[in-house]
Amino acid sequence: MNRFVLRLLLLIGVAAVLSNALAFAQSGSTIRLAVDATQATQKILHTREVIPAAPGALTLYYPKWIQGTHAPIGPIANLTGLKISANGKVLPWKRDTLDVFTFHADVPSGAKEVEVSFDYLIAGGPVCSATAKLLDLNWYPVVLYPAGAPAERIILKPVLRLPAGWKFGTALPIENQSASEISFQPVALDRLLDSPVIAGEYYRVFDLTPPGEPIHHEIDVVSDSEAALAMSPEVQKSLTNLVAESGKLFGSRHYRDYHFLLTLSEHTPHFGVEHHESNDSRLPERVLLSPGASREVGGLLAHEFAHSWSGKFRRAKDMSPADFQIPLQTELLWVYEGNTSYLGDLLAARSGLWTPDDYHQAMASYSASLGPGRPGRTWRPVVDTAVAVPGTFTGGPDTGGWISWRRGSDYYEEGELLWLEAASIIREQSHGQKSLEDFFHIFYGGPNNGPELKTYTFDELMQTLNQVVSYDWASFWNARLMSISPEAPVGGIEAFGWKMTFTPEPPAQGRISRGISNSTYTIGLNLSKEGVISDPIFYGPAFKAGLAPGMKVVGVNGRLFTPEILDDAIKASKSNLKPIELLVIVNDYYKIVSIDYQEGERYPHLIRIPDKPDYLDELLKPEAR
Repeated sequence: MNRFVLRLLLLIGVAAVLSNALAFAQSGSTIRLAVDATQATQKILHTREVIPAAPGALTLYYPKWIQGTHAPIGPIANLTGLKISANGKVLPWKRDTLDVFTFHADVPSGAKEVEVSFDYLIAGGPVCSATAKLLDLNWYPVVLYPAGAPAERIILKPVLRLPAGWKFGTALPIENQSASEISFQPVALDRLLDSPVIAGEYYRVFDLTPPGEPIHHEIDVVSDSEAALAMSPEVQKSLTNLVAESGKLFGSRHYRDYHFLLTLSEHTPHFGVEHHESNDSRLPERVLLSPGASREVGGLLAHEFAHSWSGKFRRAKDMSPADFQIPLQTELLWVYEGNTSYLGDLLAARSGLWTPDDYHQAMASYSASLGPGRPGRTWRPVVDTAVAVPGTFTGGPDTGGWISWRRGSDYYEEGELLWLEAASIIREQSHGQKSLEDFFHIFYGGPNNGPELKTYTFDELMQTLNQVVSYDWASFWNARLMSISPEAPVGGIEAFGWKMTFTPEPPAQGRISRGISNSTYTIGLNLSKEGVISDPIFYGPAFKAGLAPGMKVVGVNGRLFTPEILDDAIKASKSNLKPIELLVIVNDYYKIVSIDYQEGERYPHLIRIPDKPDYLDELLKPEAR
C-alpha cells in the first residue's frame, strides 16, 4: 500500500471517530447506564450501557486516571465479558495497541446507538470493595464512555440494583426508587464519577447539620455488624461542630448538600478519598465503639471534608483535564494535599474531634518523620515527591520499603508544615492584623453555585497570598519546595511558640501517631507486630547492623519476638549498656545481628518555648462555638 493511500485511510478513520464524537456531543443524548450489584457479595458487578452513536468508527474509554489517587490506576484488568452490539448484532471490537484503556468498534449503517455490557470483578483497593454485608461502589470501574467529548458534557442516566433489603447513601440526587432499584437523576460523567455510593444490610444515617445552617449535612455509615453503627452523642456533636467550623474557616460552601460516607469493616482497606459533595472513608469495624473514636475518625473525616474546597472547588489547572484519559501534572500536590492536611488537622482540633494535645502530637510526629530520620530529603526535594506520583504510585506511594531513603508522599506532612510557616509569616508581617484565614476566605470563598471547579496556577496562588500580605511568596515557596536540608521545616511551629523534642513518653496510639513505635526513633526500625521489617531507617542503628525490608525478626535477646519484648529491650538499653541482639530470618536463613543502642525510649513531642507567646493553641480555638 503506498503512503498516499495509507494516509487517506488514516484520515478517513480519524474523521469517522471525530464525526461520531461530535454527533454525540451535539446531540444532547443521554447514556443509559444500569449497574446490577445484586452479586456484590460474590465480588461481581454487571454493567449494561446504551450509548447514542452514529454509523462509523466508535472509540470507548475506560477511566484511567482515578480521582484522589492522582495516578493512572483504573482497574482495567478487572473488566471482563465485554460485548458491544448494535441493531441486535454483536460487533467485533479491538483494544488499542498503545493504550489498553481504549476500545475501538465500527457502528453499522442505520444504527443510532450501541449496547455495551461487561462485568467488573471487585478486587478491593481505592475503588470498589464488598463484603458479605456491604458494598463500596465507585462508578469509574463500571463505565465505558465515548471519546471526543469532555466529561462535563457526557450525560448519563444511572440505575443501580442492590441486594434485597440493603440501604444506601450517596450525594447523587435520586429520581425514584422501587424495592432495591434506584434511579438517579441525569448527571454529567465527571459528577457521576465524583459521587460514590455505599450500601449494606447494616446502615444508619446521622444528621450533622448545625443549627441555622441552610445546607444539609449528614454521615451515612455502613458496617459488617449492627453493633458497630452505634455512634456516641459526643462524636456526633463534634462532627456537627466540624461542619460549623468549616463554615467559619472558609466563609462559603460549594455543594448542594454533603454526605460523609463511612464504611466500617475489617475486610476492606482503610483509607479516605475525597469527593466534592461526599467522601469515601473506610475504617476498622469497631472504631466508633473505641475510647478514642473522636481521635480516630476526626483527622480522616476532617481532611476529606476540607478537600471539598481544596482539591475539588479549587484545583490546579494541570490537574483538571477534560476527561479521565489525559495525564495529570501533579507538581502542586503540596497545595492539593499539603494545604488540605493543614486545613483538616486545624478543623479536627477546632471541632473537638482532636484535643490540643492530639494536634501537638500530630505536628511532632510530622516533624520527627521529616527530619534526620528521613535522610531521603538530603537528595530529593519535597516538590519531587509530588511531581513523581503518577510514575511511582504502585498500590500506594509509600509501599516498597526503604521509605526513609526513597521518600514517599511527603507533600502531605511537609506541605502542612510549610503552610503553617506561611501562616506565621502572615501574622508577623501584618503585626497580627491578618492571618492565613484571610487567604482562605479569598481563595476558597465566593458564591455557592453547587459543585463547580475553579482552577489556579502557581502564579495565581502567589497573587492571592499577596492580596493578604505583600511578601516575596514565590521565593519563599520555591526555596522551601526545593530544599534538600536534612532538617524538617519547623519554622512555623517555632514561630508559634513550640518546638519538637524527644522524650521517653509514648504518644497515644492511632492515626495521629502515624504508626510510630518505640523502635522508630531509637534503633531506627519500622516493623509489623509480626516482626516483618518495612523500613530500617537509612544510616540508623538497625541499618548499620545489616537489616533490610522483608526480613523478619523472630527473637530478641534470646527470647521469642513480640513487640512488647522488643520494647522492653529498648527500655533496658539505657541501664544495661549492652547491644540489642536480634534473631532474624533472611529468606530461608537465620541470622543474628547486634544493634548498638543504649539511649532507652525516645518519642517525638512538642514542648513550649519559654518566654514566647503561644500562638499555636490560639490558632486551635473554636471560631463557631
